[in-house]
Amino acid sequence: MIKGYTLPRTPLGKSSMVPAPPWHYAGNVLAIEYEADPERASAFLPDGLTLFSSRCAVYFIEWQYASDTGKEYLDPVCSQYKETILLLSAQYKGRPMAYCPFIWVDQDKALMRGLIQGWPKQIGETWITRSCELPSKAAPNTGKGATFGAALSVLGRRQADATVTLQKETPSLPTPTFAGAALLRYFPELRQDRYERPAVHELVQLKSRDVALSTIWEGKSSLNIYDHPYNELYDLRPISVGSGYKFSVALTVDDLAYITPLK
Repeated sequence: MIKGYTLPRTPLGKSSMVPAPPWHYAGNVLAIEYEADPERASAFLPDGLTLFSSRCAVYFIEWQYASDTGKEYLDPVCSQYKETILLLSAQYKGRPMAYCPFIWVDQDKALMRGLIQGWPKQIGETWITRSCELPSKAAPNTGKGATFGAALSVLGRRQADATVTLQKETPSLPTPTFAGAALLRYFPELRQDRYERPAVHELVQLKSRDVALSTIWEGKSSLNIYDHPYNELYDLRPISVGSGYKFSVALTVDDLAYITPLK
């Protein structure tokens, strides 16, 4: 009998790309709020969601992961990855929530966990300035006046870059935030007569527990999104750029809230 939460399923089940939840995460975040063209942003929303505002946010995150039964962080090649998340300000029946049309990640295990949840993950490379507890021209401290940079590269082409210069501590997270985001779980059929009738097509909502946040720093930011031959992210480029943020977050994921099926 073969076992495993995901493929490949094998006699022992340990070859499965992703173990069953719960999944535990800790991450360092650089985020930028901005305004996009509302008509273009609205066009990216699936049925059931409407645009709440033109406010968007880009998150550059360096994550570390562990399952409930192991200490993957002791083998960093299995636990560490970086990703870039774009969020739109959407609503469902008048209830505000974020929606993610694009997300890039640099590790296959993280990609698989995301697809299971409904994050539309693709492979891309994210780079983020590292801070250092020691004073050095090579790395900023996390504090007033420090500037951090981030960049996303997709298929060998620069897709986005950003900077955040920290100015003050704040109690507020970036808007929209990925906690409670609406996600589109979509798995197509391969049979010739069912291409337009997916096996799974539903809106769900992210459920996180045991969420913890560090001090949140806010400051001035810059953001550029570049045209790319193989995706439409440029349609969501900034009209104006707002605040930037730096903080750390820890959370656990082991459930989804069902919103509605889609045709």
